Amino acid sequence: MKKIIFTLAEARSGTLYLRNLFHLNARDCDARHETFFDWGNPAMFGPAIYDAYAGRFGKIRERLERKRRFIQKLPGAVYFESSHSFLKSAHVAALDFFPGLQLIHLVRNPLRVAASEAYREAWRRRVHAPFHFYQGDDGKRHFAWALTGNEAIFQHFGGAGLTLFQWYLVQWIEIENRAVSFLNDHGLRDRCFTLDSPRDLNDAGKIRAMFDFLGVETKQPQIIFGGRKNKSIGYALSSTNYESEFQQVLERLPARWLQIFKSKPYSDFSWSTLFERGPLVEKAGRPMAFESAPAK
Repeated sequence: MKKIIFTLAEARSGTLYLRNLFHLNARDCDARHETFFDWGNPAMFGPAIYDAYAGRFGKIRERLERKRRFIQKLPGAVYFESSHSFLKSAHVAALDFFPGLQLIHLVRNPLRVAASEAYREAWRRRVHAPFHFYQGDDGKRHFAWALTGNEAIFQHFGGAGLTLFQWYLVQWIEIENRAVSFLNDHGLRDRCFTLDSPRDLNDAGKIRAMFDFLGVETKQPQIIFGGRKNKSIGYALSSTNYESEFQQVLERLPARWLQIFKSKPYSDFSWSTLFERGPLVEKAGRPMAFESAPAK
């Protein structure tokens, strides 16, 4: 039986590099990143995200059935997909089509994720990039790789308005809550391996432990590193407004959205103190920063 592995992650968390690690190291494995242009293998981005929000699970199931058929035809013994679309759409019905799936929970510092995502979307808007936006049933123009902004967590901000950085920070919190709920509700913790990005992605021992945990054979005893990292041209962490913007988000969210960050795996990460009241600094004492962007 083919081994199926998906990723629990937000964008800008090292998903492309993780795919490269599978490509370089995993034996008999078809490793894919974002299947946006793969014919027959639905990407689960764009309108699929809106369908998941709107409860149109029938449409999600149609896409997953096509994905299942596509994967079954592939020759490899292992299929790995590092796309961050799983928790944005596919998770609502994935177990119906891939009951034996395994998972990698890839987690990166939320400030760095939100800053990078805000920069990416703002840049695409500036250059009027084609095929990056779609029209939702709400009449709004949505970024194809993001949530709709209509999800319950966003309702806590009402008319207060969010900068693009804050919007993506809220999305990160939502995605991590979905990850925890998906694992807990379906009893899947024993099928999930957690990686702290980017630290663990550069740790040969951790990557070896991941492959062993997943039961994936490797091409050689040593772990090979390499491959392109999905960097944004011209991107830099430059703004110093991070502290007040982050605190504004935390202050408006009910405790239930933040409770998970007091427990593992989050409490083991060096940036877990970000969810404590007080100055937001890395353990080394150097402040985090992000690129400012207009409101979404």
